[in-house]
Amino acid sequence: MKKRYRKLPRNTDFSAYRHPRWWPTWCLIGLMWLVAHLPLRLQWWLGKVAGLLVFHLAGGRRHITETNIRLCFPELTAEQRSALVRQSFVANGIGLMELGLAWFRDPKHFLKITRVHGLKHFEQASSNGKGVLLLGGHYSTLDLGGALVTEFIDADVMQRDHNNPLMNAVMTRARERRYGKVLGAKDLRGLFRSLKQNHAVWYATDQDYGRKEIVFAPFFGIPAGTITATSRIAERSGCAVVPFSHTRRDDQPGYDIYFQPALENFPSGDDLQDATLINSTIEQEIRRAPDQYLWMHRRFKTRPDPDDQGFYRRK
Repeated sequence: MKKRYRKLPRNTDFSAYRHPRWWPTWCLIGLMWLVAHLPLRLQWWLGKVAGLLVFHLAGGRRHITETNIRLCFPELTAEQRSALVRQSFVANGIGLMELGLAWFRDPKHFLKITRVHGLKHFEQASSNGKGVLLLGGHYSTLDLGGALVTEFIDADVMQRDHNNPLMNAVMTRARERRYGKVLGAKDLRGLFRSLKQNHAVWYATDQDYGRKEIVFAPFFGIPAGTITATSRIAERSGCAVVPFSHTRRDDQPGYDIYFQPALENFPSGDDLQDATLINSTIEQEIRRAPDQYLWMHRRFKTRPDPDDQGFYRRK
């Protein structure tokens, strides 16, 4: 079924998904809609339960998370790292519940509990008239944080399509209501058109995309395969690159959005220097709330030595 999904083109017309094979997905979407309309504290509690359930049942993902946190936080004790692993699953479980909020609720409902920091940095960057590349990351607040951002700025977004076409249709249509344009992950022409129109575009570089067009730049002190496309985009378009992040407050239901000053001397002409700056900037944002990052991803999968068996082999 998964392979058949990938052969289907993107189709956001819900009438195309009437066949019974889509009914299980429709049931899941209906459940997400129902949960999205529960009180926020209850949703967070359900997210914690879901996160802990995955923590106990998904041994492979737990191993990846444990490996990443061991590599990235050597200064922590074994007990502290174990606690961070557990907290990471809880935070991403809550993020799973927040998908429904991002897709089925109006973000205006959450403006009273949302704080924005450094908006002036974005406004300064956009004044150059050449567009802004919003340098984001895969935080557990990914979809809801993006929806909240669009209440303060106009932005387009680049997305990797979901393997399930119906789920992708729901996700895409929800994002089309929030963002100006929803661009495919490989739609560079669309990206440059948006930047030429002085739009802001949400863009993330913090995952392992394989060995093509990368350099190995330190990320939490570990050489990590980092794409060089960000430098090419900024060089060709003249756009500003503005790091931003979003976190969930722990003390009470609420969210914080952070805009940082645009990267200086970027691109520098040195791909490794640029990638190092990007990684260190994202690292600083992650350290605001380390548990709220997507540590379940094999960030260090691609190694400088192709024969290196890597960090994720299980004994």
